[in-house]
Amino acid sequence: MPQTFDADRVEAVLFDSYGTLVDTRSAARVLDGIVDDPDVVATAWRENALFYSVVANDLDQYDTYFELHLDGLRDALGAEGVELPEDRLRDLNGVYHDLEPFGDVARGFERLAAAGYRPSICSNGNPEMLDSLVASTGIADIVAERVSAHDVRTLKPARELYEHAASRVGREPRQVAHVTAHWMDVQGAMNAGMQGVHLRRDGAPAWPSFGPAPTLAVDSLDALCDRLGV
Repeated sequence: MPQTFDADRVEAVLFDSYGTLVDTRSAARVLDGIVDDPDVVATAWRENALFYSVVANDLDQYDTYFELHLDGLRDALGAEGVELPEDRLRDLNGVYHDLEPFGDVARGFERLAAAGYRPSICSNGNPEMLDSLVASTGIADIVAERVSAHDVRTLKPARELYEHAASRVGREPRQVAHVTAHWMDVQGAMNAGMQGVHLRRDGAPAWPSFGPAPTLAVDSLDALCDRLGV
C-alpha cells in the first residue's frame, strides 16, 4: 500500500477515540450471563452504532453517540431474542464510559505533547463520554482539545467535523494528521484535507478496496511518534 506521509507538514495530531484509544471489545464483559457469545454481540452492538451514525448524517437525524450505542445494543440483543427494560439497557450501555484503554495511549500523548504537536481528540462521542475517556486513559492533563461531534451536531465522516477540529487546534487541515483505527474515519479526514493515519489495532479489518489508501499506516502510537521523530 503506497504511503505519502509528509512529517514536515504536521503541526498538530488529532485522534479518534473509540477503537483507537480505548478497546470497544472490552464492552463484552457486561454481557456475560445475558447472551451466549458476549464477544459476537458486543461487536454487533458497536457495528450497529457506527452504521446508525452514518445514516443519521444523511437523514439529518443527529443523536448523541451514547444514544446511538443504546440503539445498537437494543438491536444487537434483539437479534439474540433478548429484551431488557430500558433502565437495564442504559446501565449496560454505560460501559462505554469505562472501556479498557490501549497500553500505548498515555505514553504516545506524552511524547507528542512534549514535542509541541498538541495531541487532541476528534470524536463522535458526546462531551460526557469524552470526559470519561480521557480520565480512563490517563490523558486528561495532556490532551489539548476534546472535539466532539456534539459541537456541530454532525457525525463522522462529514467534512464539517474535521474542519471544526482543525479550527479548534488552531491549524489548517493540511497541517493536521488524524490518527484512527477506522478506514472510514481516515478517508473522512483526508477528504477534509488532513493527512490520514491508519492505526492498525489488533483485530481490525483489512483495508477495503473502496476509496484512497491512508497517508500512513502504523501499528502503534509509538511507531507514529518515531515516524514524527519525537
